[in-house]
Amino acid sequence: MKLKLDLHPIFNRGGEIDRALRDIIDEAIRKRATEVEIIPGKGSGQLKKKVLRFLEQKEIKALYHRIDKDSKNHGRLFVYFRHK
Repeated sequence: MKLKLDLHPIFNRGGEIDRALRDIIDEAIRKRATEVEIIPGKGSGQLKKKVLRFLEQKEIKALYHRIDKDSKNHGRLFVYFRHK
């Protein structure tokens, strides 16, 4: 199962971005999804940096397996999960 989060509608609301990211990670764990696609968009890259900082937090990093950046579209990230 793959989940998708598009951050375009809330790009300028920091608290909502963090909440949306946490919600999608919690949903991926609950539904045992193997992949979450996060779309911060291309723009200036600030939103993508914010997303990466969020994902690098120790307590969040413990929840997923790895992150890949899309080589063909720099406005997209993939977060992969391993469920036991």
